[in-house]
Amino acid sequence: MPRSVNSVAKRARRKKVLKQAKGYFGRRKNVWTVAKNAVDKAMLYSYRDRRAKKRNFRSLWITRINAGARQHGMSYSQFMGSLKNNGIELNRKVLADLAMNHPEAFAAIINKVK
Repeated sequence: MPRSVNSVAKRARRKKVLKQAKGYFGRRKNVWTVAKNAVDKAMLYSYRDRRAKKRNFRSLWITRINAGARQHGMSYSQFMGSLKNNGIELNRKVLADLAMNHPEAFAAIINKVK
């Protein structure tokens, strides 16, 4: 039986990877083996960092809330504990935005929980 190859599918697979590698530097954009490795690594990083981004933002919000709370003589943990005890259900993203961009509103929240 003669050898059968599917060049159409092979070409399509390679074109897909090379299209994903568009904009890469040097041989990473146009040499199949190098581009394939570069795209695989990029996909791995993107998967990992979609999860890491959530952790990074939460950390940033906590830092900003802590800075805002300390200006009013409270630590972050005291502030968050007081919020919970007083039944104020604002998430960290909103609190960090208030601490950064609306200090008077943040001060009102601090006074409410003190």
